[in-house]
Amino acid sequence: MSDFANNPKDIKYHVAKYLHEIQKGLVSKVVIDVPAGTGFTSDLLLKYGAKVLAFDLFPEYFKSKRISCERADVTQGVPVQDAVADMLICQEGIEHFSDQLKVMKEFNRTLKVGGSLIITTPSASNLASKFSYLLFESETNNQMPPNEINDIWMADESLTSEIYYGHIFLIGLQKLRVLGRLAGFKIKEIRYVRLSRASLLLFPFLYPLILIRSLLTYYSNIGKLPSIEKAMKESVYKEQLRININPKHLLNKHMFVVFEKEQEAQHVNFCNQEALKTFNHTT
Repeated sequence: MSDFANNPKDIKYHVAKYLHEIQKGLVSKVVIDVPAGTGFTSDLLLKYGAKVLAFDLFPEYFKSKRISCERADVTQGVPVQDAVADMLICQEGIEHFSDQLKVMKEFNRTLKVGGSLIITTPSASNLASKFSYLLFESETNNQMPPNEINDIWMADESLTSEIYYGHIFLIGLQKLRVLGRLAGFKIKEIRYVRLSRASLLLFPFLYPLILIRSLLTYYSNIGKLPSIEKAMKESVYKEQLRININPKHLLNKHMFVVFEKEQEAQHVNFCNQEALKTFNHTT
């Protein structure tokens, strides 16, 4: 087993921990691992009895000897049939994809209804990340913002014309939630990974402001769009409010979200005439 399994600072440790918890439910299940990276997670899934389909933009770095990894650019589609998988793991991938809604819809296509989508990504929702963005729109306080020098991570025209970008497309919990909803998913669980110490230092100063502002914004918006049922607004807005004021999310070093596929992406329709009228009026 790789050293990742013994390093709590590595997200693979926490993915391995989660898979260990649900291992009985993995037996004979079809699981897509994309991007598969070195194959650590694919090997673990195979150990627990899953049928693993591994894909990566650069499969040359896949080290597993028991599973083959196929080249795939997720933004162009995963080469599998519709509704073939019981689970899809996107580990440290979503922050590299330019069209994240398209990718989420593609994940939906590959999964059976009721299937699980696991997404891990560096947190843009903890306090340290929010503060770094405020200061210089950067991921951390000692990094430059995304740029064309630091964020072209991999490019090899002899293998593929696609470029593997860095953390240009970092995403927060609120945006990830709504992309999931628009792609036919609901959040089943947001797992705590580990403490961001910088966020903990900021917490006493920023949390009261976040709490008060979030509550004021929530109650202000409940009264808007009167033609939409209050129960529907409360359902959506309360979920967003809980995400925003939960100390665990504000202190969590990493994002680890488990989604459940509710419906096919093409059947999703959240359009409402009242909201459209309001938009047209303001523009």
